[in-house]
Amino acid sequence: MKNAPTFRKITDVALVGGGSYPQPGEISLAHNGVLFLDEMPEFKRTVLEVMRQPLEDREVTISRARFTVNYPASFMLVASMNPSPSGFFPDDPNNTSSVYEMQRYMNKLSGPLLDRIDIHIEVQKVEFEELSEKRKGENSKDIRERVLIAREIQNERYKNLNISSNAQIGPKEIEAFCDLDETSFNLIKLAMEKLNLSARAYDRILKVARTIADLEESEKILSHHISEAIQYRSLDREFWNA
Repeated sequence: MKNAPTFRKITDVALVGGGSYPQPGEISLAHNGVLFLDEMPEFKRTVLEVMRQPLEDREVTISRARFTVNYPASFMLVASMNPSPSGFFPDDPNNTSSVYEMQRYMNKLSGPLLDRIDIHIEVQKVEFEELSEKRKGENSKDIRERVLIAREIQNERYKNLNISSNAQIGPKEIEAFCDLDETSFNLIKLAMEKLNLSARAYDRILKVARTIADLEESEKILSHHISEAIQYRSLDREFWNA
């Protein structure tokens, strides 16, 4: 897997491609790799919005008067952001960011763009006691083994469909491979109604839950898989569109 560079400032043409003689942009150069956007709300909203269709279709179409060019863009988008322009919210002793400034900062990321991101979570501040404790987490070698097993499960599942991972499945595959029992169905139904989630978010939750189940080598998606996947949508309705 090849990795694209980290970006903070970029034009929409440089990101998706274009020009008089269309050239591929960074999302095509990151094809089958990772594109990392650092401080995502610092980008122009227009630049971020042009990623919506490539994230959906996994390709970029550039049209000119005499021809049309398609470039592949099946990339993994990874992005980071602060909770406020100052970066200190909610523990800012000097209150350097007003509610209006924070709202404007957060609104750089539209609901439709967030809908196309499988996982978005808030990372809480780490207290000193946690930093200084000597308890060790799970060994990275063990994590890697679990991920490799999950990838093999997916390769076998989709071997006749020209698909290699859960992230690539569409509505038909979701219906075929993301069957829910009554408890799981009621849980996701409640989340959709309470959080006012979109149909696209529903599909993303099911795909993430399918991956969580694969990591546990579970053939069926169970209620705790759905519950965990829902928690990975923490930014959907928390501050945006408030």
